[in-house]
Amino acid sequence: MNRNSLILPYAESPAAYVQAVYVQYDPRAIGAAADVVAIIEDAAPWAEVEHIGSTAIPGCAGKGIVDLMAMYPTSRLVATRAALDGLGFQRQKVGHIFPEERPMRIGAVEHDGTRYRLHVHVIADTSPEVETLRRFRDVLRTDRALRDAYQARKRAILESGLHERRAYTDAKGEFIRSVIGPH
Repeated sequence: MNRNSLILPYAESPAAYVQAVYVQYDPRAIGAAADVVAIIEDAAPWAEVEHIGSTAIPGCAGKGIVDLMAMYPTSRLVATRAALDGLGFQRQKVGHIFPEERPMRIGAVEHDGTRYRLHVHVIADTSPEVETLRRFRDVLRTDRALRDAYQARKRAILESGLHERRAYTDAKGEFIRSVIGPH
């Protein structure tokens, strides 16, 4: 199968770009992430790719978006962006648009009969952000009470009527900072 055909457009409707929703944990997201990790690492063998975010934390509900970080070595940013673009990942058009010096690419993949939206954060392997993202994921994987508190915070944000994705992400920030500590 052509690798390019595996990465699909991010969303079928404009609302999916801007509205945050609460999606129950789907263990199949781990398989979808593993498939995409392999696709990216095949196209960019210098990069290391990891599954991060709520879908990487067993039992953690969230927006249902599979977040990955593609870590590239010094001087390989342009090549990494080009490899992702060549696979069919798209640049962001709305929401919190990351700069091209620290980009995020979006797309979707079909896995096990379900379409998963993807966010691929492209980060230098020397960036402190790598350890921060890993630490947040790993702490929530090992601390069920903290994971449950994070889910409760996300539900409360949405129940308050805040659904715009950028505002939702900002509202989660205080909780996230309390887990990862100061930078």
